[in-house]
Amino acid sequence: MATRNARSVHGGTPAVVVLERAGVAHTRHTYEHDPASTVGYGLEAAAAMGVDPAQVFKTLLADVDGRLVVGVVPVDRQLDLKALARAVGGKRAAMAQPAAAERATGYVVGGISPLGQKQRHATVVDASAQGYDVVYVSGGRRGLDLGLAPADLVRLTGAALADIAR
Repeated sequence: MATRNARSVHGGTPAVVVLERAGVAHTRHTYEHDPASTVGYGLEAAAAMGVDPAQVFKTLLADVDGRLVVGVVPVDRQLDLKALARAVGGKRAAMAQPAAAERATGYVVGGISPLGQKQRHATVVDASAQGYDVVYVSGGRRGLDLGLAPADLVRLTGAALADIAR
């Protein structure tokens, strides 16, 4: 008997599969990624969707005391590494190398989703997400964003909420 993988059954990325399996209401937003863009993946996504950049969140990986931690912050702000380390009880944090982030998540830089990562990591979502009914995160590839309730994002990733953006 042949088996089908989750991607073919659901027709999406692992992030989409997570949302569908959990029965979480979400929206999909696709746009054509411009490789020549200099504004950054997240700001490009916000402009393409016509939404406030503060409502679109990027997924960044950091090395906190030797372990990878996911930080999810608005695309118009930066990850505060000291605040991220404090949020997970760590002392020192540095941005993870792009190749390490790709290996650990199964996604490519510019398309890393906080959902459906290859390995589960401690995750912290910036507390500003609570100010919106819907936030947008990468859907697992460049040119795909997913809109969902912040509470669902926190629940599905097992995230903590903290002020980690500056």
